Amino acid sequence: MPMLRGFLILVLFFLLGEALRVLFLLPVSGGVLGMILMTLSLMLRGRVSDDLATASQALISVLVLLIMPGVVGVFFLASQFSGQWLAVAAALLLGTFLSVLTTLLVMKGVLRLSAQRRSND
Repeated sequence: MPMLRGFLILVLFFLLGEALRVLFLLPVSGGVLGMILMTLSLMLRGRVSDDLATASQALISVLVLLIMPGVVGVFFLASQFSGQWLAVAAALLLGTFLSVLTTLLVMKGVLRLSAQRRSND
């Protein structure tokens, strides 16, 4: 039952993001808007519920399957990228580098905060 409640929370945030996208005609996917809203609500709350953590762990194990449709879609749109491969490759490389750099900085910050909390206890 906790996993079901967690999935319900995730779907509700997704639907809320989709509703905002349609309502305000935003050029961002509803999933991204839902993730931003969920992140803000978790930051305000200060913790992640057990239900949401359980559902998230289950999704992480199939993350590749969630990404696959977007990757496959690129092959069907390959003709539209003709003449723009350099820009696409540069965007992919820069995006990957920035993602790895951001992850590194966040992880360093989390480890620093964790070490401070342990030293204060």
